[in-house]
Amino acid sequence: MSKLEFEPECLHRVLDGYELEKQDALDIATNFKNTSTLVFETAEKLRNINKGNVISFSKKSFFNIINLCRDTCSYCTYKSEPNESKISMMQPNNVLQLAKLAKKYNCTEALFVTGERPEEKYQLAREWLRKNNFKSTAEYLIHCSELVLNEGIFPHTNAGNLTKNEMQELKKTNVSMGLMLENITNRLRGKGMPHEGAPSKEPKTRLEVLNNAGILKIPMTTGILVGIGETFEEIIDSIFSIKQIHEKFGNIQEVILQNFHPKFDTKMKNHSTPSDLYFKMVVALCRIIMPNSNIQIPPNLSPYSYQEFLSVGVNDWGGISPITSDYVNPEFQWPKIKTVEKNCKKLGFEIKARFPVYPEFLPLVNSDLKQRLSLIADEDDYVKGDYWR
Repeated sequence: MSKLEFEPECLHRVLDGYELEKQDALDIATNFKNTSTLVFETAEKLRNINKGNVISFSKKSFFNIINLCRDTCSYCTYKSEPNESKISMMQPNNVLQLAKLAKKYNCTEALFVTGERPEEKYQLAREWLRKNNFKSTAEYLIHCSELVLNEGIFPHTNAGNLTKNEMQELKKTNVSMGLMLENITNRLRGKGMPHEGAPSKEPKTRLEVLNNAGILKIPMTTGILVGIGETFEEIIDSIFSIKQIHEKFGNIQEVILQNFHPKFDTKMKNHSTPSDLYFKMVVALCRIIMPNSNIQIPPNLSPYSYQEFLSVGVNDWGGISPITSDYVNPEFQWPKIKTVEKNCKKLGFEIKARFPVYPEFLPLVNSDLKQRLSLIADEDDYVKGDYWR
């Protein structure tokens, strides 16, 4: 079929409930220069139908627990080596101090981020854990979650490939957790590719973790990294893999679409960031493939154009911190929450602060956590407006 002959009839049908198939999505992607207007309009309509005019975000504090990591990704500057000045190994008192500061600013999310099982590679990490009477990073995260929860901040842990038992323990104190799928293809783990030195990025392993989270009924955030050398077909396969997990377990609360940015001190420093058109097509296709889902882009990674993505299906900005950096992308500052709210209002949207768990996924959370959330929740289970503003 030539580009001139291509007529995406499926796009007209999705508004009536037709579920896009992989081949439909691939046809659209292959011809996206000719179909972009219709694709974007369809995605916007689906967002409006399923999410209305509410755009959400989470007011968070980023807890950079430990950034030693057994993996090496070709684009990452989050990882530190023991002799580098950017190393972070937060002691319990540091965690508690940041939790108290987060509470002072009425943050509701404690985002816990670590490198992938650093104790398996670094003696320094093992010694740090041992001095604090812990055997593993996961065990320490369980303790830290209890600390911040007692301060009235709700943990959301993103610590790589946790085991089923580790997630089961963290579920007691974490209202949600996260693990980026990044991409479903093994090709990106090949020689010279971004994930060559990152065994934890093995797609089967990541899928197993997401499946275990589904079995445990944990509200889970996942997503893909866009622009690291993937093909459109691999993007589509990745989105459908996430969709299949959600259809099976009903626990994927959010799909993050993160656009790659090259960093000067990495192997991929000369690799270009995806164009806005390419990225918008990915966002729109995700909305069309998963029409009922919460779809997020990080606004700090599209600082001059994030509000434009409201017209291609986005309904969430993810975590925005008034007090801490984005330690994964420190060169990109968080926008001011008031500025984001102003930009949303200009386009006719109402912004609401949510908890790390979305309102519709609250049934998966245990009764103790629900009770704590209810103290500062409004009638729709978002954060009360007079609390977060």
